[in-house]
Amino acid sequence: MLKVAAVLLALMVLFGILGFVVDVAGAITKAAFFVCLIALGVSLAMKAFKREA
Repeated sequence: MLKVAAVLLALMVLFGILGFVVDVAGAITKAAFFVCLIALGVSLAMKAFKREA
């Protein structure tokens, strides 16, 4: 019974760490998405200004 409790405790810690990693990865992905979106807008604006000039 003690071995089962130890295994479940280890799994609980492992899944807790994995959940934290997934949350951090999601936050980084959101930040990268907005950075790329801003870069796309700037790139398109530069192309538009170069065509006019």
